[in-house]
Amino acid sequence: MSVTRATPTYRTRRRSSPVRRREMFWGFAFLLPWLLGFILFQSGPMLASLGLSLTTYNIVKPPVFIGIQNYVQALTQDPLFWPSLGRTFYYAGITVPLGLSGSLLLAVLLNRALVGTSFYRTFFFLPHLTPIVATAILWKWLFEAQTGPINYLLDLIGIPGPGWLGDANWAIPSLMIMALWAGIGGNQMIIFLAGLQGIPSELHEAASIDGANLWQRFRHVTLPMLSPVVFFNLVLGVIGALKVFASAIVATNGGPAYATWFFAVDIYTEAFQYFHLGYAAALAWLFFVVMFAFTFIQFRSSARWVYYAGDREPQE
Repeated sequence: MSVTRATPTYRTRRRSSPVRRREMFWGFAFLLPWLLGFILFQSGPMLASLGLSLTTYNIVKPPVFIGIQNYVQALTQDPLFWPSLGRTFYYAGITVPLGLSGSLLLAVLLNRALVGTSFYRTFFFLPHLTPIVATAILWKWLFEAQTGPINYLLDLIGIPGPGWLGDANWAIPSLMIMALWAGIGGNQMIIFLAGLQGIPSELHEAASIDGANLWQRFRHVTLPMLSPVVFFNLVLGVIGALKVFASAIVATNGGPAYATWFFAVDIYTEAFQYFHLGYAAALAWLFFVVMFAFTFIQFRSSARWVYYAGDREPQE
């Protein structure tokens, strides 16, 4: 016997509309504090920086309108603009996949009901609680080429240690190691852990009965059900990696030889060392366009691989 899905009538839709209106009301109600804070405290400075980006301004003298000259200078004349953007992409392109993969693997391991799991969850989360300045100072000592513990241990097994933060070829990989140490067990791992605990155990049991092994259950059950969480962490991870700043300033100050001169470092230097505030505002808005473009691309591509269970109708 074939089963025919009943088409909702106008009356059925009318009965459900108050529920949807109530959900929308509470959604906007919870959003309202953030929205008011954004309008009162953030939108004004953002619009002011947009205006300053069209001027030359150094605090001492009033702003002088120069149109889009700052943007033209950044895109065509600034020798640090494109290299700093490339270094930022290189840093994000490696740390984001490694960070996501490591956080997911750690969450899967810590999701098991074993003795001491709570202790290990706390232990792996502790590096994320360390302030970024303290983290940079700690790793700067660990990466010391002559007296640092890492090179000392490498020397014991006959491996010559690199210059790490003092070597232009190793400076960015050193910052990557620093970021992964602090980030893999942090917020992303907690979010993945929450997502894993929301997957019904019946799905894994059904897959096991059908003969699926551990990897097949992870690939065909866990990952599809966890895809919204992966997407969420991916968006935040890309934004966070593109904004890399504090570790580079504290550990290397953009060096050596501009090896860690990221885009955020360039903005900071132009604004607060050279006091080219109009030009720094233009750089900030170009950076905003870059991050918006990356986020837009991720949202557009998410429809191909992100699975939202509530949006799928059961097949009959």
